[in-house]
Amino acid sequence: MATPESRLAQRKQDGLFRTLPNREGGIDFCSNDYLGFARSVQLAELIEAEYALLAEVKNGSTGSRLLTGNEPFIEQLEVEIANFHHSDAALIYASGYTANLGVISCLAQRGDTIIMDEYCHASMIDGARLSLANRHRFKHNDIDDLRQKLQNASEGAYVLIESVYSMDGSQAGLSEIAKVCQDHNATLIVDEAHAIGVMGQTGGGLSELHACERDIPIRIVTYGKAMGCHGAAVLCSDEIRDTLINFSRPFIYSTAPSPHHYASIKAAYALLAQIDTIQPKRQRLVELITHFRHHIEEFGAEHWLESHHPIQSMVIGSNKQALACSDLLKEEGFDVLAIRSPTVPAGSERLRFCLHDYNTKEEIDNLFNALTTWKRKM
Repeated sequence: MATPESRLAQRKQDGLFRTLPNREGGIDFCSNDYLGFARSVQLAELIEAEYALLAEVKNGSTGSRLLTGNEPFIEQLEVEIANFHHSDAALIYASGYTANLGVISCLAQRGDTIIMDEYCHASMIDGARLSLANRHRFKHNDIDDLRQKLQNASEGAYVLIESVYSMDGSQAGLSEIAKVCQDHNATLIVDEAHAIGVMGQTGGGLSELHACERDIPIRIVTYGKAMGCHGAAVLCSDEIRDTLINFSRPFIYSTAPSPHHYASIKAAYALLAQIDTIQPKRQRLVELITHFRHHIEEFGAEHWLESHHPIQSMVIGSNKQALACSDLLKEEGFDVLAIRSPTVPAGSERLRFCLHDYNTKEEIDNLFNALTTWKRKM
């Protein structure tokens, strides 16, 4: 049996050993703060105002939602979240990871079948493992492969996808996938982590953009990306909400978030609703994505993945070379991280660039100048 020491030694030998990074500044092409909410003074002021409105504010919740951690303002916030996303109900979890873990492990039972996109996030994979259901993967965004696997699935089938995939920025064909799931009586679960705030007329995500919110039984929206705070909410029916409250172990046995946590989520939605402020941010993102893709064509598009989202990825195919490129960019003042296996499959190691409304075209120009220097060295 492998010991912790031997596992760490093997990871170092494979060039995969990780340490916690010290953020040393640099131009941000790394974070998921697409709309700049995390650094927004306006959001900070809204959070402070929301927090001050809470009666008898406590520093901590002191227990799970089923013990001492529930308050009327939390349930009212969940109603507001459900209304915003055109859902019957919502249930807040402490993080996107625990939401995916809690939903999938709770709903899918032994003997059921889970069919997930091969690019699904680790939280979905872990939730599927804990469920004890039969697990299968379909080829990324391949509707025909999904349809074929559903034909062979057991009666209780769950399909897991992301609306926007975090490692390459590709988008799911939500409307078509929802129709296939309906045809096969399968429950579709969609993680909207990288779409909320950025996509849709009001920032409701890819499901809002495709006008198929009501066709998706379960959506998970997370707040640690474009919303600039933390946590997640499950959008679902009243029956599924009650099921999660009764059987979802990460929800039942986790201490509830603090009042400040809920105030932050409420404030983020309030800022998102300020269309005159947010629409220019989204428009700047579109312009920056177009500018970035133009540089890709000049640089050579063969190693770049197609994406119309702020996530842009250049596949290098080697941990060593991905780290070397990241280090060179850091020396030039850019904050860009290498994405290594096993986060992505071996051979698809890459640099992932995240664009934000606070980036500039000049910064993108300088970034590609540095990338061209690296390319010549290679």
